[in-house]
Amino acid sequence: MLKLIPLGGLGEIGLNMMLVEYGDTIIIIDAGLMFPEDYMLGVDYVIPGMEYIRANKARVAGIILTHAHEDHIGALPYLLREVNVPVYGTGFTLGLLRHKLDEHGLLAASCLSEIAPRKKITIPPFEIEFIRVNHSVVDGVGLAISTPVGRIVHTGDFKLSAANIAEMNTDAARFEQLGEEGVLVLLSDSTNVEKEGTTISDEVVGQTLETIITKSAGRVFVALFASNVARIQQVVDIIKSKNRKIVFNGRSIELSVKTAIDLNMLHIPDNMRIDISDIDDYPPEEILIMTTGSQGEPMSALTRMSAGMHKHIQVEKGDMVILSSKFIPGNEKAIAKIINNLFRKGADVIYEKISAIHVSGHAFRDELKTMINLTMPDYFMPVHGEYRHLFHHAQLAEEVGIPKDHILLAENGQIIEFDHHGGRINGTVPTSRILVDGKGIGDVGRSVLKERRLLSEEGLVVVTLAIDEETGFVVYGPEITSRGFVFESETGHIIEDAKCVVLEIIEEVSILEPSHRIEVMRKKIHRALREYFTFTMKRRPVILPFILQV
Repeated sequence: MLKLIPLGGLGEIGLNMMLVEYGDTIIIIDAGLMFPEDYMLGVDYVIPGMEYIRANKARVAGIILTHAHEDHIGALPYLLREVNVPVYGTGFTLGLLRHKLDEHGLLAASCLSEIAPRKKITIPPFEIEFIRVNHSVVDGVGLAISTPVGRIVHTGDFKLSAANIAEMNTDAARFEQLGEEGVLVLLSDSTNVEKEGTTISDEVVGQTLETIITKSAGRVFVALFASNVARIQQVVDIIKSKNRKIVFNGRSIELSVKTAIDLNMLHIPDNMRIDISDIDDYPPEEILIMTTGSQGEPMSALTRMSAGMHKHIQVEKGDMVILSSKFIPGNEKAIAKIINNLFRKGADVIYEKISAIHVSGHAFRDELKTMINLTMPDYFMPVHGEYRHLFHHAQLAEEVGIPKDHILLAENGQIIEFDHHGGRINGTVPTSRILVDGKGIGDVGRSVLKERRLLSEEGLVVVTLAIDEETGFVVYGPEITSRGFVFESETGHIIEDAKCVVLEIIEEVSILEPSHRIEVMRKKIHRALREYFTFTMKRRPVILPFILQV
């Protein structure tokens, strides 16, 4: 029995993790994270729950990475704490991963094996071949996994339009050969299934960028995803003949550039690159600054520039800022704030909604159809997307000619089985989302998020008092302090009336035995103040009574 078990990425954007299981062997494809949703206040990021992996850790034989984006490698440090097995990836993917593992203190103990497209590795009973795909990060691969039951083809994140770097084009010829040889099931990227046609080529984006940069009389800022090495090379090639110097600003982009240069994937003339501290030595028309922060990240370089808080760079009138990236859903407000601040400072801002300065790394509908036609799979399974993406991709596969009963529309935790009788969804394994908050892993749950939401929306009221142990009389307080609830100088009567409510409770409870008095008093104060604030303010703040018996 061959089993595919998705633990993340089927029903959301991010968290990509797929298990391939046969007999006593499990291999894991990708281990990604997801950035927090709006209600996850204070959470840094989310990783897939690993209960099933933990229960079967002795069977896990390897981890295969398709590319270097965080939604595919971000959870690796946490996965390797559970199963320390060989990790296979291309040079750029492992280059970025090494820094990530080093930060977590895991690099020395990790076994990283570099692979290359058109090469194969064997993890019995699996043989895995790596196939070049074009994506918004260099060195991405799809997978052809030969198993005793049949061949699995996993596209990874891909598109079929031409790449800026010729060596990074999707190897459509190999996918077609695999289709001729026979494919049991195709697992295909669903992210852009709602978009008609095909993605535009990187060449079109390059022409637009060149026009904008050529017309700019002052400094040019280009904000993009740090891992988009092909776009970085495009910009470098554009400014070679324009006598501009390039500055890289932002930790993540500096790391990507260094990794790509070390791997000979990025070529920047030595006399073109300058340090950020040397910007003032050149006239504005000779400077191009490439930076992070295209998604409005709070501490990114571009955010600090737009707020006037950057140590070295102040945005000025005449500057041109190009946001060469997609607006990721959920980041629109943060990005809009940056754009507004940049305009206020006198800069001109070009972004995706007003110019073709970005192309998606994910295939549109016509490209998805082509991938199905190239591989001609017996079964089809959409992956990587929210449920609506998976649903539309399943419909697309049916339009192309895949029989409806051979389309496996699965979600996280469902077991997809294949044997000599065919393929089916049968059973589930436990799945969950683990919230990472600072150094805490999984210690923030629903109750904590609920408390954070209440604190953010309703505020906090703290009651402090001390009572005599023998008599139950008040010897200090009650003092009532609020944060985020009311402005005490303007609504002082509310706080004073709340003190009267507390004093009434104390008088009522003081006759009780000292051993029971504190707990009863705390509960009654909490209940009485909640009712009082609901009645007077229509608000339900978090109430914390602190009572000391002396």
